[in-house]
Amino acid sequence: MKILVTGVAGQLGHDVMNELAKRGIDGIGSDIADTYSGAADGTAVTTMPYIPIDLTDGDAVHARIIFEQPDAIIHCAAWTAVDAAEDEDNQPKVRSINFGATKNIAKVCQELDIPMMYLSTDYVFDGQGTQPWEPDCQDYKPLNVYGATKLAGERTVTANLDKFFIIRIAWVFGTNGKNFIKTMLNLGKNHSEIKVVSDQIGTPTYTYDLARLLVDMIQTEQYGYYHATNEGGYISWYDFTREIFKQAVELGHTEYTEEHVKVLPVTTEEYGISKAARPFNSRLDKSKLAANGFEPLPTWQDALKRYLQAIEF
Repeated sequence: MKILVTGVAGQLGHDVMNELAKRGIDGIGSDIADTYSGAADGTAVTTMPYIPIDLTDGDAVHARIIFEQPDAIIHCAAWTAVDAAEDEDNQPKVRSINFGATKNIAKVCQELDIPMMYLSTDYVFDGQGTQPWEPDCQDYKPLNVYGATKLAGERTVTANLDKFFIIRIAWVFGTNGKNFIKTMLNLGKNHSEIKVVSDQIGTPTYTYDLARLLVDMIQTEQYGYYHATNEGGYISWYDFTREIFKQAVELGHTEYTEEHVKVLPVTTEEYGISKAARPFNSRLDKSKLAANGFEPLPTWQDALKRYLQAIEF
């Protein structure tokens, strides 16, 4: 089996390529840069086959994918800077990446009659209420440009393909790139007090764990919509920060004790500053995974522990 993975300079694409290598599956990485530009960490992705593609160029996408003849495509590439997506000057680019590029890939997958896996987000919903969003729910009401363009990506996949996986994820962290955990660790080193929102609720997703699930799924014909985050219960960003510092202290980083840095809960309204409206309810119902024979991800607490042990801080 040969699988093309887009966005390999990002957190998830990086880990998906390494998971393919672990299993002896041929992986071809792709991103916008001329050569692989992700973390030079010596893992398999850094030496695996790589092709540069501007995914917003339909002709280029068609030519390269037809030439490579993959058996499936895992589409991880996306514009994910949620606040920057609100800038009027950025919006055409955001749409061309999250919708246009996705449409280009879907059309080639249709031509080759191969499955496509599209990574989406809970931001396609309005984030209201307290009930977990079910994967087949179609009550779409994105609150911001990022969510609207990711929803447009979902719709072009389903319009062009029958063999698709749409995987909605949330609160993503991985070793290759920026994320909430790294931001909190950096703030904790330099501040005696940190304010973190406590009224946005969801579950973190470790890309290392998610990559395993995605590779499991792409080798099946269990097509459709899924939600995938780590297990371990729903929490707020405030709860997550408290656990990040607690585990950091357990690893010997005493600069994160409560004596050195206090974590204070605030509401989204009190926190302010965000350009993009954020969902309060990012709870995702993941029961469809087990129902269709897939192994759920480990708990987010366990994922955090392994992640902190894997990075330098």
